[in-house]
Amino acid sequence: MSVDAKYWTEAKATGGGRNGTAGLVNGQLTVTMTSPKELGGSGLGHNPEELFAVGYAACYLGAMRFAATSEKLGTVPDTATVNAHVGIGPRSDGGFGLKVKLVVSMPGVDRAVVEKIADRGHFICPYSNATKGNIEVETEIV
Repeated sequence: MSVDAKYWTEAKATGGGRNGTAGLVNGQLTVTMTSPKELGGSGLGHNPEELFAVGYAACYLGAMRFAATSEKLGTVPDTATVNAHVGIGPRSDGGFGLKVKLVVSMPGVDRAVVEKIADRGHFICPYSNATKGNIEVETEIV
């Protein structure tokens, strides 16, 4: 499968990776990085899992809105939310891996409609496509 990229961005990490700084090369975002306490760090900054969670939540909500509109599945209310829980830990075969749980809320929308929108959102969302078959992604409708 090929991708015709219409947008590119560039970020740079310096220092110790998980213990340094990272940001956009254009200077519009810089983040102090530290490992979480659970992984032996100070927890006083941010970590890649937090940034991944923010990106996935925003992207998936946008993908669900796109699916609902383009496929005439219903309306995603302005009060809709996606909470992305991202976990990291050792893999059974070595190295580290990620797990994701996406919690979707669409107040006032019939559950069956939300489920269809959520399913189509995964088809559209580039984060869902990137993780498909690579990490466990659970979707919960509340």
